[in-house]
Amino acid sequence: MKKLFSLLMILGIFAFGFNAAAQDSPAVVDGQAVSDTTAAAQEPDPYPEDAEYEIAEEEQSFDQIIKDKFIEGDPQFMSPVLICLILGLAIAIERIISLNLSTTNTQKLLSKVEDALESGGVEAAKEVTKSTRGPVASIFTQGLMRMSEGIEMVEKSVIAYGSVEMGRLERGLVWISLFISLAPMLGFMGTVIGMIGAFDAIEAAGDISPSLVAGGIKVALLTTVAGLIVAIILQLFYNYCVSKIDSIVNSMEDASISLVDLLVKHKLTK
Repeated sequence: MKKLFSLLMILGIFAFGFNAAAQDSPAVVDGQAVSDTTAAAQEPDPYPEDAEYEIAEEEQSFDQIIKDKFIEGDPQFMSPVLICLILGLAIAIERIISLNLSTTNTQKLLSKVEDALESGGVEAAKEVTKSTRGPVASIFTQGLMRMSEGIEMVEKSVIAYGSVEMGRLERGLVWISLFISLAPMLGFMGTVIGMIGAFDAIEAAGDISPSLVAGGIKVALLTTVAGLIVAIILQLFYNYCVSKIDSIVNSMEDASISLVDLLVKHKLTK
């Protein structure tokens, strides 16, 4: 029994030593021994330096690109264009919010006014219009306040107050239009100044070389592009505001005619 146990131990020691020797022995390629380090060195690099550079360049954020272009375009010329964008967007967003809040369901309002006239008369209709937000309700209130003076005065009052409400709706659009015109002008001014600087550099050097004029031309192009982008963005907001105002004005006109018809009907049935 002891001999069998001793034999198994000897066989285990030999097996362990053979495995260790096999792991330490160099690899054989085409009859030649090659070390692990050499074999690893011969393997191609799956991530070469160029690929790493391309990956890093692709991962550059959009904000960082805009910031770099802003600095390359010279903040002295890009800052006024950026100010036009910020102020124009602020006014446009305020107008969009105000115009959306001014939108009224005219059919629903007319139905409430008609029910109020039938149940409580003109005073009840005034309470309905005063509790409703929007220019249409304000026009209705103004017309109902003139009901005691006759239908003709109601029509004149509605027309006059409609002009006032239309002026309120168009408030601020002139500033958006100003920034739409001003942003490209500032961009073109940066273009002209950049080109003047480029020609001054050519005159001072007495020779034309791409590296000499590239800086001024780059500033010129970047400021022009920035001004055009700002004008395009603000123009989209401006057109939306104009279309919204036209829609509200049409609703005001239709609702005013319907209000006069309701008051005439109420006066005849009274």
